[in-house]
Amino acid sequence: MALCIMYGGDFVHREDFPMLSQDIVYFDNGATTLKPYSVVDSLTKYYTEHTSNIHRGDYDASVVTNRLYDDTREVVKKFIHCKDSREVIFTSGTTMSINMVVFGYMRNHLHSGDEVLLTKAEHASNILPWLRLQEEIGIVIKYVDLDDNYELTVERLRSYITSNTKVISIAHITNVIGDVRDIDLIGEICRQKNILFCVDGAQSVPHVPVDFQKSNIDFLSFSGHKMLGPTGVGVLVGKYELLEEMEPLCYGGGMNQSFDASFSYELKRVPFKFEAGTPPIAEVIGLRQAILYLMDIGMENIRVHEIKLKKYLVSKLEKIPNIIMYNKSSDSGILAFNIVGVAPQETSMYLNHHHIYVRAGNHCAKMLKDEIQVNHTVRVSMYLYNTEEDVDHLVYALEKSEDVFRRVLS
Repeated sequence: MALCIMYGGDFVHREDFPMLSQDIVYFDNGATTLKPYSVVDSLTKYYTEHTSNIHRGDYDASVVTNRLYDDTREVVKKFIHCKDSREVIFTSGTTMSINMVVFGYMRNHLHSGDEVLLTKAEHASNILPWLRLQEEIGIVIKYVDLDDNYELTVERLRSYITSNTKVISIAHITNVIGDVRDIDLIGEICRQKNILFCVDGAQSVPHVPVDFQKSNIDFLSFSGHKMLGPTGVGVLVGKYELLEEMEPLCYGGGMNQSFDASFSYELKRVPFKFEAGTPPIAEVIGLRQAILYLMDIGMENIRVHEIKLKKYLVSKLEKIPNIIMYNKSSDSGILAFNIVGVAPQETSMYLNHHHIYVRAGNHCAKMLKDEIQVNHTVRVSMYLYNTEEDVDHLVYALEKSEDVFRRVLS
């Protein structure tokens, strides 16, 4: 009988995920997620039944492809509650989405001395573009200190805001500590003070309900592969009036209305002016199917399930004396920990002997060490297909952690 998770009468079948037919426990969901058959099948159908480019052909296969690709904007709109499907831009992922915002919009709207608020818990993708912009035009980056739980409080953030603060750019949920920020309240503060609010949704959009309008988000970025979808596709959602003012970073076919030898050209309207060339068509169609899968389960159900598993894991690990946990209280399905005297990479290799997949390292959050005083950690990140049995398997392996070096060196 297939193991499944029940939410008030609805089921998520683990048998929907082909990789789970192997003898593995997959806890690396913060890096990328497993893909259900429905997503894989949507890719296969595109490549075997209606391969075609978009908005270029008049034949049957092209009509099918156009419909699925264009409908994905409507699905995203419904999923994250933006106002208009034209506010949905397909990108290669969160990293590209944030770079488009920083270099396509902020570069032309910020000035020397303007302040941008970040934290040291941010992913590299939400720090490095701002560092580059600081070099280019002289913006001032300020890192808001975290509290004793390595979390961002609204009170602390508010204390950093000055008359020069023009942008707040933060992750909704951080990728190591799993700190869930109150984006509704922060968005309201930004509304009151006329501050642009940029949200890195890579770790939140796949796991919790997100409401673009309610949270007064100006730019929201997220990736398909972290939410059951294919790699190579992501989304940038922006308020339409801001996107109209934003410049494309890439020029070419599909994004222009006209051009001629007299050096004149005209770009298409939003969103098409940001999607030059042939986009990741199959991946967009796969993303559509992934979002439909998530919507069928319900994002609140997923959030509750992950938090329940996290609390269960913490309660078990608290009984193992040589385990250090860095974010026991964070309200997400992410747990960062170490074994005393054991390098995180060695722990990861040891767990692999037990067919348990986790992430070890700095997790692209290289400034976080300034806050937690540790360079590298082991990260367990939950998702909808994880179970208490998965947790028990991990705990059993960690209880036997005196075998780490024998296993790693064998």
